[in-house]
Amino acid sequence: MRIGHGYDVHAFCEGDHIMLCGVRVPHSKGFKAHSDGDVALHALTDAILGACALGDIGRHFPDTDDAYKGIDSRVLLRRVVDLISEKGYRINNVDITIVAEKPKLATLVDSMCEMVAGDLSIARDRVNVKATTSEKLGFVGQEQGIAAQSVVTVVEI
Repeated sequence: MRIGHGYDVHAFCEGDHIMLCGVRVPHSKGFKAHSDGDVALHALTDAILGACALGDIGRHFPDTDDAYKGIDSRVLLRRVVDLISEKGYRINNVDITIVAEKPKLATLVDSMCEMVAGDLSIARDRVNVKATTSEKLGFVGQEQGIAAQSVVTVVEI
């Protein structure tokens, strides 16, 4: 068994929604990002790559490559799942923490878990997503952006 950890942040910009765990979340702002800016999936993707000693999301999908401009982060996540499968690994379980003052996410957590489980081709009970605030501290607390962390375990096939 291997363990990986991922972390990502994105600042807010003008917009009317954000993407989190593949779920479109209505919001008064959007994410400033090269892709769709899904911080939760970016943290998860980094955790998976880290568990398999395969670098990070920027190495595989650089923000200097126009091929990834505006890309759905679910596409990137599924590509990484295929990559680790080719290397002889499968995902065992996932835990994601989203840190945001707003929008409130409690009612969307179940949808996020189902979306992630589907993209990873694992059972829903192997995926956990939780949301918290930073108690109004730092850039998240000042509502300048959102952060996410993920921990994943993978096993050899």
